[in-house]
Amino acid sequence: MLTKDIQVRRISIVSSRPFDAVVERLTSSIGRPDMRAFHAALVAADSAADLETVVRDAVGTSGLMEFARFDAGEVVRTMHGGAGPRLLRLVVGNPLIMQQMAATVPDAASYAPVTILIDERSDGVHVSYDLFASLLAAYGDGQAIAVAAALDAQIEALLEAAAGSSVAAKGSAGSCGRAESP
Repeated sequence: MLTKDIQVRRISIVSSRPFDAVVERLTSSIGRPDMRAFHAALVAADSAADLETVVRDAVGTSGLMEFARFDAGEVVRTMHGGAGPRLLRLVVGNPLIMQQMAATVPDAASYAPVTILIDERSDGVHVSYDLFASLLAAYGDGQAIAVAAALDAQIEALLEAAAGSSVAAKGSAGSCGRAESP
């Protein structure tokens, strides 16, 4: 048995926007294909070009698609008599991006698609994401890490737009704050 220690870096952006507004802004550019039809189209693809067309048709303007969503807040609220914060986990990605990383680091497929967590707390709505490049750093493959870093930048921009932040406003005294966890 092989064991590998992996250090994960998480970004979290805090928004003063309402939970529903953050979710709407975040998901507005993410494709939401019918997953059964998507899978059938993947299986039917006869070539790399066909596969690329299937994926291109499934992703939104962000280049990402939603694979699943889990309303963990519903479980938490049910366990607490209906009271409690909202907590939503979105599983998003792009199979073509995953393929680029898994071509040189097969373990990359363990981490893709990625999770975006949106949750209500007393200080606002947190939008969090574990940086993919940090997950792949332990494998030391520069090509896969570069693809992961580009995906991280793409998702970070999406989170900032949803939260009401911009690259220039990170950590500003405006409506959003940004924290990066080691």
